[in-house]
Amino acid sequence: MTWKQLKWRIRYYWQYFPFTLNTALCLLAGWGAFKLLYQPPHKDDYPSPFMPFIILMGKLTFWLLIALVLLSMASTLAAYFYYSWLRHSKGTTLQVAFNTEQKGNKGYRLYMTAKLEGVFRPILGFIKGRLYYDDHILTDQFALQTNKRKPQSLLREGITGKSKLYLPDIKEYELKGGFIYFQDMLHVFSLAVSQPVSGHFYQPPVLTTSEDSTVNPRKTETMDVRIDQMRRVEGEYLNYKDFEAGDDVRRIVWKVYARNRELVVRVPEMFEPYASHLYFHASFYAAMKKQWLGDDYISEMLNYYKNSVWTIYDTLAKKEWQVRYIPDTTYNPGDMEEQDKTARIISNSQWHKDLSLLQYFNPKTGAVLCISSFTDTDELKELLERCDAATVIYFVKTSNRLKSFAPLTWLARLLILPPQDRLSRLRSRWALSPMRLQVQKREKEIEHILQNSSVTWAVV
Repeated sequence: MTWKQLKWRIRYYWQYFPFTLNTALCLLAGWGAFKLLYQPPHKDDYPSPFMPFIILMGKLTFWLLIALVLLSMASTLAAYFYYSWLRHSKGTTLQVAFNTEQKGNKGYRLYMTAKLEGVFRPILGFIKGRLYYDDHILTDQFALQTNKRKPQSLLREGITGKSKLYLPDIKEYELKGGFIYFQDMLHVFSLAVSQPVSGHFYQPPVLTTSEDSTVNPRKTETMDVRIDQMRRVEGEYLNYKDFEAGDDVRRIVWKVYARNRELVVRVPEMFEPYASHLYFHASFYAAMKKQWLGDDYISEMLNYYKNSVWTIYDTLAKKEWQVRYIPDTTYNPGDMEEQDKTARIISNSQWHKDLSLLQYFNPKTGAVLCISSFTDTDELKELLERCDAATVIYFVKTSNRLKSFAPLTWLARLLILPPQDRLSRLRSRWALSPMRLQVQKREKEIEHILQNSSVTWAVV
C-alpha cells in the first residue's frame, strides 16, 4: 500500500468518527459554566447584591440550553436510526443531479441538487452531504434543509438541497461515492452513512475579460450571409486544366504546349461573395517537459487557458457570424446545444502532444486560432508563413494566472497567514519556481514571432 492510498483510507474512514472539535469545545464550555454557577464565591465576596439573582438566571439559562441540546441530540439519533431502517428496507439512498446555469455576464456555473426521500430533519439539527470523486477527493459539505412535498399534497416526500460546487479544475469528474451526516444543533456529534453515488459531471469554464478583434469568416456552408469584401478561393492562376470547347483561347498556356504538346488553360481567379461560418480553433498542444504535465502549476495554467478560450468563443458567438468550434480532441459530448457542447468540449480538453499545430489548423478555412504559452515556436513560424492578415491569432499568456503582487504575498507569509486555496498557495511560490523563467522565455519568443508576422493578433 502506497502512502497516497494510506492517506485516502485514513481520510475515508475518519468520516465515520462521530465526534468533532465542537465536542471538546462544548464539554469545556459546559464544565466552565457549571463551575461558575455551582461553585460561586462566598456571599460576603459578592461584588453586587444582585449577584444571587444573576446566578439564578444563569442556572435557568444553563439548564434550558442543556435541554435544547439533549432534545436536538435525541431527534438526531431518531432521524439517523429511521434513515438506517429506510436504507435497509426500501433501499433509500442519496440522489444527486448536476446542471450548469448562466449567471449574468459571469458565464456558466455548476450547481448540484441533492435529494433524500422519506427522511425527516432533526429538531434543531442538520442533515448534510458530501461527495468524493476521481482519486477519492472529498468535496465540501452541503446542506439538505428544504422539505420537498408531494404533488398537490401537504405531506412531505423528503428533503432536498441545492448548492454551488467549488472544484479546483475545469474538467470532467467521476463520482466515486458519498456520505450523509446527521448532526445536532451544536455539532457535538456527526453520524455518517456512506452512499453509493456514481456518475459523471463537469465544471464549465467561466468568462473573463478579453480583447476583441475584427474577424471575417472563411468557410461557406450556406448562401444566407453575404460579406462586404469578397474572399479569394482556390484557383488563383496557380492551377491548370485541359483545354475544352468554349474555353477562352487567351488563357492557353503556350509554354506548356511547347514543352509537351498539350493544350492547358489557366483556372481564372475566383472570388466568393458568401461566407456563412467562422471556424474557431484552440490548440491544446503543449511542447513541454513530460514531468510537468501532472504539476499543479500546469493545471492552474490549463484552467486559465480554458477560461480564456471560452471567453473568446463567447465574444465571437455574439457577432453576426455563426461560430463553429473545431476541437483538437476526440471527445464527443452527445446531442447538446452548440454553445453547451462547446463548453463541455473545452472543459474536457487537456494538454497533449497528439495533434500538432500544423496538423490542426488550416489557414484556408480557419479564421481564429488560440495558442498558449506552450506552443511550439518552430511550428508557429511555419504556420504563420501560410497565413495572412485575415487570420486572427489570440495568444493566451498562461503565466498571467499565477501573477501576484509580491510584497503583499510576502507580507502575508510573514504574518503566518496560510494560503486559502491551491491557486493562492501556488502564487506565493511562483516567483521562486524554476518553471517561471522557462515559461516566460517561451512567451517572449512567441510574441516576437507574432510581431514579425502578417496576421492580426492579440495577447490575452
